[in-house]
Amino acid sequence: MTCTISFDERRGWRAVVLENERARIVLLPDKGAEVHELVDLASGVDALFKAPWGLQPPGAPPRAGSDGTEFLQNYGGGWQELFPSAGDACTYRGRDVPVHGEVAVRPWEVRIVGESAEEVAAEFSIRCETVPVSLRRTVRLRQGSPAVTVEETASNDSSQGVELVWGHHLVLGPPFIEAGCTLDVPARRIVTLPEPWEETARLLPGQDSSWPEAKDRSGGTVDLSQVPGPEALSHDDVYLTGLSEGRIAVHNPRLDLRFTMGFDRELFPWIVSWQACGGARAMPLAGSYALGVEPWSSRLNLEQAAAAGVALELAGGSELATTLTVCFEQG
Repeated sequence: MTCTISFDERRGWRAVVLENERARIVLLPDKGAEVHELVDLASGVDALFKAPWGLQPPGAPPRAGSDGTEFLQNYGGGWQELFPSAGDACTYRGRDVPVHGEVAVRPWEVRIVGESAEEVAAEFSIRCETVPVSLRRTVRLRQGSPAVTVEETASNDSSQGVELVWGHHLVLGPPFIEAGCTLDVPARRIVTLPEPWEETARLLPGQDSSWPEAKDRSGGTVDLSQVPGPEALSHDDVYLTGLSEGRIAVHNPRLDLRFTMGFDRELFPWIVSWQACGGARAMPLAGSYALGVEPWSSRLNLEQAAAAGVALELAGGSELATTLTVCFEQG
């Protein structure tokens, strides 16, 4: 089979589909250019989380409990870009920056930049409104390879320096994620929120522990490299750092399938792991069973990161480029 690229549709959203004999990736340019499907064709498994309420069509009313948070209003899973901030809403240089930044909730331009039997590529681009920065992402799939390459460039369109927080909200879900899966990250530290999101949190808040043994709320420990099933009835957000490599791997031994992600650990020194293991009860995420594997440049939002001196800095007229690779492996 040769590589193909085409336009399609998913629940009313325009979709760009890249496929070869090993993998298929589907992106929705008008929905933040999010990755909606990431499929290993040998097994037929889509590794990305699909919310039980499904992908909402364009113009659907906000989900109950989203409370004006645009990122959550029609969140349905998948992989979103977080830029120029991640985390809570904030104010930067007098401009309001929404939860998880702005680009995940705005349409992107798209054009095909590679279409041959050996390789297909699509370029997605957007200019931010909250900072004078443009973001360009090229998604590439090569013949015979299970790896999807994502090449990204942030360009400062002004003469003034700006600060940024950059992240990737990539969430895995069933049928790939299940009890017995393992999470392999070359981290040294586990950091939890000062206060848990919900009372179903299993991890002790405010801790800074050594990977993979985290302190739980009962006074014991839990091995975070072992993924529980939804019967755990827990809901946590965990920050992992002290990375020796820019690598994440999740293995499903029953399927004999491994998902890997490679990234620049200097640019993304934090991995944010949303662990909704049957205990997400508050709307709009109630009923989720999901595992986030999210490289972020900072665990702070843009306002906080700038104040702490840990934001990315992009000089006037300059660019910042990076490449991420996701891949399926058998065995």
